[in-house]
Amino acid sequence: MSRLAFHPAIAGPPLTLAADVESFYHLPHGEHAGKACQGTACFAARHLNPALWAEANAQNPRVYCLGECFAAPAKGQTNPRPPVKVFSRQGIVLGRIGAGGARTLADYGNYAALAKALQHPPEQVLAAVEASGLRGRGGAGFPAGRKWRAVASQPAGEKYVVANADEGDAGAYIDRYLMEDDPHALIEAMIVAGYAVGASKGYIYVRLEYPLANSVLRAAIAEARAAGWLGPHIGGKNFAFDLEVYTGHGSYVCGEETSLLRSIEGKRPEVMARPPYPTERGLFDQPTLLNNVETLVNVPWIVTHGGEAYAALGFNKSRGTKALSLNSLFNQPGLYEVEFGVTVRHIVEEIGGGLRGGGKLKGVLIGGPIIGIIPPHLIDTPLGFEELAAIGAGVGHGGVVAFDEHTSIPELMEHVFSFGAYESCGKCTPCRSGSGRVEEIFANAVAGDATKADLQEGRDLVAALKLASLCGHGTGLARFAESILNYYPQEIEPCFK
Repeated sequence: MSRLAFHPAIAGPPLTLAADVESFYHLPHGEHAGKACQGTACFAARHLNPALWAEANAQNPRVYCLGECFAAPAKGQTNPRPPVKVFSRQGIVLGRIGAGGARTLADYGNYAALAKALQHPPEQVLAAVEASGLRGRGGAGFPAGRKWRAVASQPAGEKYVVANADEGDAGAYIDRYLMEDDPHALIEAMIVAGYAVGASKGYIYVRLEYPLANSVLRAAIAEARAAGWLGPHIGGKNFAFDLEVYTGHGSYVCGEETSLLRSIEGKRPEVMARPPYPTERGLFDQPTLLNNVETLVNVPWIVTHGGEAYAALGFNKSRGTKALSLNSLFNQPGLYEVEFGVTVRHIVEEIGGGLRGGGKLKGVLIGGPIIGIIPPHLIDTPLGFEELAAIGAGVGHGGVVAFDEHTSIPELMEHVFSFGAYESCGKCTPCRSGSGRVEEIFANAVAGDATKADLQEGRDLVAALKLASLCGHGTGLARFAESILNYYPQEIEPCFK
């Protein structure tokens, strides 16, 4: 019997966790329902509804993102639909959503990309993904083709495909709406991936805070199975693949791949040291392909049109398109698909229509909150992996959070490090202890009770986070802090006497 047939995690909530495992999570029993959000997008918009922001800050446990950053500050998940528009030459990611969505198989159509893939050997699918130049859309920007090839090259046997749908970056709600309004694109892509790398089982790890996405995916999987696209002998071929949904329990760090895999296994989901990488020893110690939702949703288009056609879109080493989700401070918040190479200024001023109420841009995060902030004098930087990294920022997940004059930079530092300390898995000492101390230092600075020695201590702790953290949680906090200290000294230094 396969693991998918008996593993207790796949039945969906409620799920009984061992006490030591349950203690890791913030929302193991669904405590997010009806709560106000205190994520970074809501922090940036807190002046729009101070009472709601106060309510969010009084909650225990905290709720950090509901995926409604276009309507921040947010409370509950009311399931509104944001504006959606495609600005790229091809609507690869958001095309169907922009046209009204395709929740059912009847609306989506037969799995034509999968049918095409099955007419060719897996090597041809791998070659197309490699030729496309597709890079991970979950933050790291790692070449997807290289990751797929690494799993495919492992000895034949049990392998897994996992979709990381734990979209916890405040400001990002891309994956939420892909799952809610275009679930079959993800499912088809995962089956194609399974065929390409030699896997027969898959999981979609959906964050607890996305209940509608969870139910829509389960219904779509049932449709695909009934139509013969999941199970044995898919497309009449000697290829079997099945797929299940795993629901998270409230932990930002489960967006990190090793933590996510341990969560599915029912273990305490602390981050693990690498190597070995999941492509070699991942879920249940088997080779595992793990991509985020948006990365995978590109795959059916690549299989249909070819890797070279995909690579013809974009800019420099950043090929194809990128979905962006804009927060509520923009005049035109919503979901937008662009080609890499447009400038941050174009995103802010043209696509987003500038800031509401004539607000003055103070900074913008793309893919935050644990990534570098972009100051106004650098917004002519192109949207590209290397280009944004060169200024200490990044493409990240693609959530675009703008800040205006209502945001105090020292208060923003306190907010982000409060989030960082709360969500740390505790494995690394600099992250477990250092992030909380940086939060305390900037809380004291905001209160007018911090010294220059405190600021130097904060700098030293940030350096330790950068050098000694096991995962992107700690290193991302360091990138954020470095950008603040580098670009906003005029607001930071006067707070330390």
